[in-house]
Amino acid sequence: MIIVTGAAGFIGSKLVERLNLEGFNDIVIVDDFSREDKRGNYEGLKFTLKVERESFAEWITENENQVQFIFHLGARTDTTKTDVELFNKLNLEYTKEVWNLCVKYGLALVYASSAATYGDGTFGYSDSHEVVGDLKPLNPYGESKNDFDKWALAQDRKPYFWVGLKFFNVFGPNEGHKNRMASVVLHTFRQVSSTGKMNLFRSHNPDFNDGEQTRDFVFVDDVTKVCFYMMKHRLKTPSGLYNLGSGKGRTYLELVNATFKSMGLEPHIEFVDTPEDIRDTYQYFTEADLSKLREAGYNEEFTSLEDGIENYISSLIASS
Repeated sequence: MIIVTGAAGFIGSKLVERLNLEGFNDIVIVDDFSREDKRGNYEGLKFTLKVERESFAEWITENENQVQFIFHLGARTDTTKTDVELFNKLNLEYTKEVWNLCVKYGLALVYASSAATYGDGTFGYSDSHEVVGDLKPLNPYGESKNDFDKWALAQDRKPYFWVGLKFFNVFGPNEGHKNRMASVVLHTFRQVSSTGKMNLFRSHNPDFNDGEQTRDFVFVDDVTKVCFYMMKHRLKTPSGLYNLGSGKGRTYLELVNATFKSMGLEPHIEFVDTPEDIRDTYQYFTEADLSKLREAGYNEEFTSLEDGIENYISSLIASS
C-alpha cells in the first residue's frame, strides 16, 4: 500500500495518476477533502481509501503494517501569505509528525521541499546538504520548507530511505484550483482567452529587462516520473535532498510566447508593476542543478518548455 498526502492537489493527484499508469492501485489518498474545486482532480483515479488530513496519524498507527511507502506532498504553498504560525503548523510540524511515523514504523518517505528555500540565489541552486543552513528564503513558505530540511538533516533517527524533492516551477493539468498560485501558463491561457492579451510583471531589478525574469519551469509529468523513480529505486538511491526542475532556466517572455503559439495566436504582451505585496520577495532567477539527481541514476530527459506547454494547452482547450 502506498500513501499520497496532498492527493487532492496539483502534484499529488498527478502522482496518483502516475502510480495508476504504472499498475499501482492500492493507494490511500490523504488531504483536506472539503474543497469542491479539487474534487475533479481525484474523482477518476483508482485508490483504496480516502483519509482526512487530521486523521492521518491515527490511521497510520492502526494500519502501518499494510503500508510500504509514503509520498508526503501535502502543504500550504501560497508564497504571498505571511501567517508564520500556519506555515509552521502545516508545513513544518505536520511533516515532522509524518517523518517520525516513518521512523517508528520503518517506512520509506519522499516529501515535498521547494526551490523557494534558495531565496534570492545568493548561495546558488545546488542541493548540497552543506549549504542548507546558510539559505535565506524570501517568504514564510520558503522558510517553513527550509526549516524542515534543516531539521531532517539534523536528526539522528531517519527513515531507512528518505528524499526531500526541491520542486521548482511546476506547471501542468490539475492546478486550476490554485488561483493566484497557479502557473503563468494557466494564467496566460485564461487571460488571453478572456482579453486577447497577457500582462507580465515589469522588472524592478536593473539586472533584468522586463519579461526576462527567469525560472526553471518543469512539466508536472516529469515531476511524477522522478517521484516514481525514487520509490522504485529506493534500495540503491542515496537518501537526501534533490533538486527537481528541468535544469534549464527560461524567461517569462519565452513561456508566454510559447503559450500564444500553442493557442494559435500572435503574442500580445503588456507589462504591469509587480504587486507591492510580493515585490520585495520576488525571485528573478532560478535554475536547478541536477547533478545529484543524475548521479543517483535518473537519466530521462525532461520535457522542453515548448512541448510541455503544447501538451498542457491542448488539454485546457479540450476541457474548456
